[in-house]
Amino acid sequence: MEIISNVTDGVIKKAARALKDGHLVAFPTETVYGLGADATNEKAVSRIYSVKGRPTDHPLIVHILSINQLDKWAIDIPDYALELAREYWPGPMTLILKRTKLAKNFITGGQNNIGLRVPAQPVALALLSEFEKLGGMGIAAPSANKFKALSPTTAQSVLEEIGAHLEFNDFILNGGQCSIGIESTIIDCTGTVPCILRAGFVSISDINNIIRPTILNFQSPEIKFSGNFKKHYAPKAKVILDKVPSEGQGFIALSEIPTPNGVIRISSPTTDLEFAYILYESLRFVDKNKISEVVVQQPKGDGIANAIRDRLNKAQYKK
Repeated sequence: MEIISNVTDGVIKKAARALKDGHLVAFPTETVYGLGADATNEKAVSRIYSVKGRPTDHPLIVHILSINQLDKWAIDIPDYALELAREYWPGPMTLILKRTKLAKNFITGGQNNIGLRVPAQPVALALLSEFEKLGGMGIAAPSANKFKALSPTTAQSVLEEIGAHLEFNDFILNGGQCSIGIESTIIDCTGTVPCILRAGFVSISDINNIIRPTILNFQSPEIKFSGNFKKHYAPKAKVILDKVPSEGQGFIALSEIPTPNGVIRISSPTTDLEFAYILYESLRFVDKNKISEVVVQQPKGDGIANAIRDRLNKAQYKK
């Protein structure tokens, strides 16, 4: 499977038709690259699970073109969910809502809820628009990687991760490196107040600017969601957090933190936003260069720094 870098209108039309015909399309979003299939086609969706090696009871997020498609997939939508959608869609926010009959068990993992988002990336939105013109209702798209591995933020990383498992009529659309670099914030909107299940670019303070109160809960026993395993987002290398690195180890830290002698500096982001942007590609670099251990000095504070720490803690988790 080759990467298509010249993503013209004609290519988008072909990719949308491929989705409608039951094939897979890997495409960029602002967060990470997704592996997309027609969300109403059970056979196509089953290929996502097969390519990724993902458990079939683990739900998928459905990408839709706009807030106007919410009621096709969700019922009993609370007012606060609509307020959040109006404010942060298109954008890196997934809402968990009660499902309609359109959302089948093969999408929801057998749950009575559905995860929905509108991505803020031109290629993704163009693909969704063309897919809708063909009668498509939504694109199911988890990250385009092997289950629990590092999410890809470039088309090349998609090819390296899952290219061998894609077929001739599948597509990989190259939209450049993802602008955010970590997965969307996931918010449970099935209760009386929003509950953050997975941290992301849209933070608790952002949500509280729209609606109060908000519950922060990363260990919900009732809802399965993308990224809710204790071990996730993990490179092959051993990830060590907030230690002084030793000779031969890789090192990722903000630029003001110096590199000890003999340590392999992987990246030196200057801001938390840049840290998120380079994180997964930096960890991929570690694996490609067969560095067995990488030390990461985590950014402090709230906002996206909280989301970075969530990903790194899962990356270094040991039973």
